[in-house]
This record gives sequence, C-alpha cells and structure tokens, in this order.
Amino acid sequence: MLKVAGMTLAIGMMAAAAPARAQTYDPRYPVCIQTYGIDGGIIECSFSTLAQCAASASGRAAQCINNPFFAGGPGSPLARPRRGY
Repeated sequence: MLKVAGMTLAIGMMAAAAPARAQTYDPRYPVCIQTYGIDGGIIECSFSTLAQCAASASGRAAQCINNPFFAGGPGSPLARPRRGY
C-alpha cells in the first residue's frame, strides 16, 4: 500500500514539474496576437500593424494586443515622424 502511494506521489510531482509553454513578447514588433485553445493560449508578437494582426486573427479564437515590451519609441523606424511648424 505504501509503495502505491509513493508511486502516485512521484507521478504527481513529475506532472507538476512539466515545462510550461513560453509566451513570447518580441520587443521588435508593436503588435501581438493572443490565441486561445483547448490546451491553453499562446502570445506571439510578429506584427507591425493592427491590420496585419487582425487579418491573421480573423475567424480564429484570437485577439490582437499591443506589445507591452515593444522597444520602439522616438527614433524608431516605426515611430511617426514629427512635423515642424
């Protein structure tokens, strides 16, 4: 009986230690897609515009979000140029 309990505990510990899928916030892209599935969700940042992301998300269990780790800012090639008046 004790042996069965020990094996059950060992199996439970191995299952809990299984690696989780990493979510990637690539700092090179300002827009991410978050997809939902039966086995969990995933976040992939690989879009330059919301329109690109929306086209990819269309018809899927997904949504587009702003990348909180986007490294662009003033001086970035994706930043909007300022007009001097």
